[in-house]
Amino acid sequence: MRTFMDESFLLTTGTAKTIFEKGAKDAPIFDWHCHLSPKEIYEDKPFKNISQLWLGGDHYKWRAERCCGVDEKYITGNASDYDKFLKYAETLQYCIGNPLYHWTHLELQRYFDIYEPLSLQNAPAVWEKANQVISSGDFTPRKLIERSNVVCLCTTDDAADDLHYHKLLAQDNSFSCKVIPAFRPDKAFLLDNYPIFSDWIKALENAGNMKIGNFQDLLTVLISRIDFFDSMGCRASDHALSYCPYEPASDSELEEIFSKGLNGESLSITELDKYRTAVLRFFGKEYAKRGWAMELHLGAMRNNNSIMFEKLGPDTGFDSVDDYRIAQGLSRYMDSLCRENALPKTILFTLNPKDNITLGTMLGNFQSSEAESKIQFGSAWWFNDNYDGMREQIRSLANLGVLGKFVGMVTDSRSFLSYPRHEYFRRILCEFIGDLVEEGKYPADIDFLSQLVYDISFANAKKYFGI
Repeated sequence: MRTFMDESFLLTTGTAKTIFEKGAKDAPIFDWHCHLSPKEIYEDKPFKNISQLWLGGDHYKWRAERCCGVDEKYITGNASDYDKFLKYAETLQYCIGNPLYHWTHLELQRYFDIYEPLSLQNAPAVWEKANQVISSGDFTPRKLIERSNVVCLCTTDDAADDLHYHKLLAQDNSFSCKVIPAFRPDKAFLLDNYPIFSDWIKALENAGNMKIGNFQDLLTVLISRIDFFDSMGCRASDHALSYCPYEPASDSELEEIFSKGLNGESLSITELDKYRTAVLRFFGKEYAKRGWAMELHLGAMRNNNSIMFEKLGPDTGFDSVDDYRIAQGLSRYMDSLCRENALPKTILFTLNPKDNITLGTMLGNFQSSEAESKIQFGSAWWFNDNYDGMREQIRSLANLGVLGKFVGMVTDSRSFLSYPRHEYFRRILCEFIGDLVEEGKYPADIDFLSQLVYDISFANAKKYFGI
């Protein structure tokens, strides 16, 4: 029986252990997609206890607790931090096979030097030891980022954001990690949600200092916002889509559709797809002009529980996998930009693993010499960033594309303790490659393979985003 999560955790072959040690273990982290708060990074306030670090905003943990019947007051309610910690510790014991179990213990090991499995029985002692370590003063956002060897991270920022804290961070030479914005204009697609869309239009008008009365006005203001983000060092955009629409429309049609949405009138699915296609094509062209990478996150069905959405809002643990057919629309969208020499570097994520082969084959249709693997298959995302999901994404990319040019893992997280997820990915990557070598399917060129896993872990992303 192997020791629980020891130094060889997930590494079962000599090759895997060697290339992890030589190439992946100490590679820096470029976290090019996360949801950390630039305000919290700038203010750098210390955390009071492990619950504040672990449980605030982590809907992965919240979902697990709800599955164990934990009352909501211990999850998002007004229970004490200590009682919330105890409930999570009790829940974790039952999470056999869930990545939460591994992430939690990697974080306990790497940041708190705690190697015993967390349970309800030892939770009081773990609480005391962890909080004693936190009280040392080394547990502020910046110190945790630097301790995790993060050299650059991209936050996720609305198109109307003033990027105030990004400006302050850019002027602060005392912090070694580069913090840059990523452009996320998802609300531009919510033409059928009048309350949210109208409020966002007002915010966009204020940010762009221009009244938006028609569709062309919207595009004009969005160009000004893209230029502003570009001036702040932005190198990536991010779009969350259930599917990629492709329904061409004339300029007059688009003006009519936009006017109806702006006035709160109902719109058909076809009308919405026409509008969203035009906006998405507009974005792609603007990103290509600036050398940005466009991230398309496909396949999420969000806010399924309407009662809890009304009570807690979005991103609180009530999302799941959608099952749209994505190939046709995505292909026509990318081809339409390619025909105009306006397809940007693109990273395709899927939340539904049924689409791994779809995206794995879509990559090869639109590659070019502009960048190595210009079209990327994004890392196993959200419900897939577990052992099986990561291996399947890596396997699909290796089978259908070029694994050696992969831009690697992201945390996609709101937690400053989430960086061991990169280690988790790197171990799985090295085990996958090690298996091929040990089975005689790839030569045992350790120096080359060590460089390869270093590149996938860090260098490829650095080069791809031009940081």
